[in-house]
Amino acid sequence: MGHAGAAAAAVRHLRAGPVEPLPRPELRCVREDERAPVDQGEFRRVLGNFATGLTVVTAPATAPGESPAGFACQSFSSLSLDPPLVAFMVGRTSTTWPRIAAAGVFCVNVLGADQRELCRAFAVSGADKFAGVAHAPAPASGAPRLTGALAWIDCTIHAVHTGGDHLIVVGRVNALGAADGDEAPLLFHRGRFL
Repeated sequence: MGHAGAAAAAVRHLRAGPVEPLPRPELRCVREDERAPVDQGEFRRVLGNFATGLTVVTAPATAPGESPAGFACQSFSSLSLDPPLVAFMVGRTSTTWPRIAAAGVFCVNVLGADQRELCRAFAVSGADKFAGVAHAPAPASGAPRLTGALAWIDCTIHAVHTGGDHLIVVGRVNALGAADGDEAPLLFHRGRFL
């Protein structure tokens, strides 16, 4: 069966009527003897062969006198066209994520090849990441839209799922835009910028 035949079969299956839901999985901690037999260093080395784009995820301040929130993120992806959804992954130990969650909105800023230093500034924790960084409020959320970014995607938090030591954040896209021109994106590959 070709791709077209498989797609048609999938559509027929979806139109066949109600589907019985699978039983809800039992939620529990992973025991030490159940951990995958993959060394973390080897995991990082092998997966580092997959080049990723770099973004800065931002959120507006939620209290008077507070600065906006933001962090460098390489695990970003489009997810759905209808409805328009995107996703990013953030470590559970992130100190920035709780501030983004409290805002309920975020803006993904896609970085250009000339924005390495900006990326490094948002990759550190503790400092005022927005000091000296030009930005304007995104139209729907008010989250910082970084000047010079190749593209921006303005979102409302749609869902948050667990994924091991990370959270999978799904955003509903409310507005978006891209710069005119053909500037190259900032990429990360094997532990370094390309």
